[in-house]
Amino acid sequence: MEAESKSFVLFPSHMHGLSLEKKLKENGIKYAISPTPRELSSCCGISIMISSADVEDVERILSENPSIKADGIHTIRQQSKKRFFDF
Repeated sequence: MEAESKSFVLFPSHMHGLSLEKKLKENGIKYAISPTPRELSSCCGISIMISSADVEDVERILSENPSIKADGIHTIRQQSKKRFFDF
């Protein structure tokens, strides 16, 4: 079984997440708004899930836009589940 990785950008408030969403759209970076995974933070809120391949581009966008505050970009590696019919 392969390990699948997902990267999440966490924020101190929804406003910062929505601001980054706008910049990601402008830069053509694919993303999904997601609940923050419990293993990353116990507070409820949104995070933005991105491809691990786009982490450097998102870090660049954040550094170019210091008004957008992020609590970090975290990558989670998950074992893909074996389905009944997989050999």
